[in-house]
Amino acid sequence: MNTTRRTFLRTGTLASLGALTPSIHGLVARLIGEETDGRSPIRHASLGAGGYGPLMRAGAELDLPEGFRYWILSEPRQPMSDGRPTPVAFDGMAAFPMPNGNIRLIRNHENVDTPDRSRLKGDPALAYDPKGGGGTSSLEVHIGRDGTPTLVRDFVSLSGTYINCAGGPTPWGSWLSCEETVAGPPDGFDRPHGYVFEVPAGSEVEVAAVPLPAMGRFVHEAVAVDPATGIVYLTEDQGRAGFYRFLPNRHGNLRAGGALQMLRVIDRQQFDTTRGQTIGRRMRCDWVPIDNPDPTPTDIRETDLVFRQGWSQGAARFIRLEGCWQGDGGIFFHSTSGGDAQVGQVWFYRPTGDDLGELTLLFESPSPDILDYPDNLTVSPRGGIVMCEDGGGEQYLRGLTPTGEIFDFARNTMNRSEFCGAC
Repeated sequence: MNTTRRTFLRTGTLASLGALTPSIHGLVARLIGEETDGRSPIRHASLGAGGYGPLMRAGAELDLPEGFRYWILSEPRQPMSDGRPTPVAFDGMAAFPMPNGNIRLIRNHENVDTPDRSRLKGDPALAYDPKGGGGTSSLEVHIGRDGTPTLVRDFVSLSGTYINCAGGPTPWGSWLSCEETVAGPPDGFDRPHGYVFEVPAGSEVEVAAVPLPAMGRFVHEAVAVDPATGIVYLTEDQGRAGFYRFLPNRHGNLRAGGALQMLRVIDRQQFDTTRGQTIGRRMRCDWVPIDNPDPTPTDIRETDLVFRQGWSQGAARFIRLEGCWQGDGGIFFHSTSGGDAQVGQVWFYRPTGDDLGELTLLFESPSPDILDYPDNLTVSPRGGIVMCEDGGGEQYLRGLTPTGEIFDFARNTMNRSEFCGAC
């Protein structure tokens, strides 16, 4: 084990237990300080300067930097501890500390087609909709002294939902699983979809699937929670997308309801962030109310009923907002096909008051060779961002250092499928 990998394992394990706090002050400050013509040169992090070196064959599935290894903990359709087959379509995921020192992983299943061979099978008495084939599974993982992970047990923890794409962890120890659809009875389902569901990390059994309609019915992607205020930030994955926040009536109790709002750039009505943006420029923002967060579309094609409410009040438009994560006193989030090259942007929102904040474009990919359709993201305890690609061709895990250099961390050599669920 080389020094780089030993340090990575030690700090990475601590991060899973909540012992380190991420900070990206350097990245934000550098970009703001360098604002000139709106384009910073693309810089690559080399070994010893933020990166981990060139990728090498590490197995049949992944290329990794020298000295790194990987383990497969779970594979689709294999029997789980509860006797059910492991669901397919792995997507968003988060890690939580367990009282016994192990790590709980809660993982989404973005099931789109739901034939018996692939749908998530849970307890019918706890399922939200018997025709929904998505949900979550929970895993308990033990990390050995040498860093080797072992799967202890796994089970279905949420069922009867549909297209559970991403979501996010909460500071009070739960996973928020989001449906990336507004399908409902007109589309052949028994109940409406397009909601957020909560799964406590401490639960050892499947939980009853209870939607949180006050958090909006739209094409959800990811969420991130401000630990100080309990405010939940939400992304929307469609061509005309909003960036939202949910103000809970009670901190840590999302079932108690609250108010949904959409981001607006001050003095720039209906601001379009998708093209022609300036890296490092800080834009003052406020929020507009969404009066009807739980609309009823006439069919699955009517996906933008929530977005339209904010847009009519001058809120900003993004394109394909996907991963988001809390860190450095704000929220980092991806626009998967944003930017002049249409292959990805990294944004940062920092609140500056109860109803005010600043929006900054941190990084914009000039080509798919640099960053190709960033999707899920997480913030590293070492002060950088880990980005999962969901584009064409070979797919990578990329890193963005605190000083703005990008590097490759893993390459999918098994197929051309996306990376997802980094945590």
